[in-house]
Amino acid sequence: MFNQNKLILMYSVCGIDEAGRGPLAGPVTAAAVILPPDFPFTILDDSKALSEKRRYEVLSVILETAVDTGIGWAWPEEIDRVNIHNATLLAMKRAFEELKTLPGMVYVDGKFVPDVPAPAKAVVKGDMKIREIQAASILAKTARDRWMIRYSWIDSRYGFEKHKGYPTKEHRSRCSEIGLSVIHRKSFRILP
Repeated sequence: MFNQNKLILMYSVCGIDEAGRGPLAGPVTAAAVILPPDFPFTILDDSKALSEKRRYEVLSVILETAVDTGIGWAWPEEIDRVNIHNATLLAMKRAFEELKTLPGMVYVDGKFVPDVPAPAKAVVKGDMKIREIQAASILAKTARDRWMIRYSWIDSRYGFEKHKGYPTKEHRSRCSEIGLSVIHRKSFRILP
C-alpha cells in the first residue's frame, strides 16, 4: 500500500527485477532499486552475466550508494496457490512497497508490470538494457541465493547451498530419494 509519507522523486528511475522463477524450491525474490545520477553505471550488468564474486562486489556498491532499495518475497505456498507468474508480480509489488521514496518512473524486466502507484513500463530483456533493472537483478539474485544457503543450514539433505533450488540432476535425485521439503513448490513438476 502506498505510504503517504514517502518522498516523491519525480525525476528518478526505479528498476525492478526478480530471481527464482525457475527453481523447484524456495521463494521467488524481487528487488526494486533507485540509483543516483552519479552511480558508476559501467560496473552493472545482468546478474547472470557476472561471476558470483563480481556480483557481490557490485552489490556492495549498490547498497552503499543507492538512493533506495527494496526486496520482496513470495513464498512457495503462495507460488503453489496463485502460480509462479502471479507470485512474481506479488514479490515485485512487495519490493516496491519497501521503498521509502516514490520514483517518477518504474521499469520492470519482462512483459508484465506489478500493481504499483507510479508510472511503470515493462521492458523485455530490460536486464540487458536498463541500468536500474540490472542493479535490481543483482540485488534480487544475491538476496535469494543467500536465503537458500541459509536454509541449507536448517535442512542440509537437498544441497540447496549448491544449486539454490534449481532443477539440477542432483536436486531431482535427492527429491526422489527422500521426498519433498516444506520449501518445495508442490505445483511444479519435480519428480519423474
